[in-house]
Amino acid sequence: MTYENLFSLINLSVMPAWLLLAILPRAGITRTLVHSGLYPLALGLFYIVTLSMTLFFGMGAEGGSFTSAAGVSQLFSHPLGILVGWSHYLVFDLFVGAWQARDAQRRGVPHLALVPCLFFTFMLGPVGLVLYLIIRKLSGKGGWSLNEA
Repeated sequence: MTYENLFSLINLSVMPAWLLLAILPRAGITRTLVHSGLYPLALGLFYIVTLSMTLFFGMGAEGGSFTSAAGVSQLFSHPLGILVGWSHYLVFDLFVGAWQARDAQRRGVPHLALVPCLFFTFMLGPVGLVLYLIIRKLSGKGGWSLNEA
């Protein structure tokens, strides 16, 4: 399988989870697939394998490291490094999106207000999180703190 095919596969793998969060937020299948930790586990394992291939088995870019901007840039200069970085984004963005959905349900944030936040979390990560926190604050459903009741 080519790097390009793997990239497409991991991209497509998260689409059902995002659609379930947006379209069927309270369904059993959403709880089972998205809120269970299945996605972070699967994508996390993919990340660990590709990271190990890159750092420990010499399959990534030579001179890549996490100790400098130049080293990180070098890591991402190789297709395997792109897969490592992209899977990192996918797993954490989905984790944040799932948290937003659970938090919104618990607080009574209207689902239609959450959907744009999910979209932006999927596409731009922190932008969606900031938008959710703003909507939560403005709707009186919570403050800025991530751990308040």
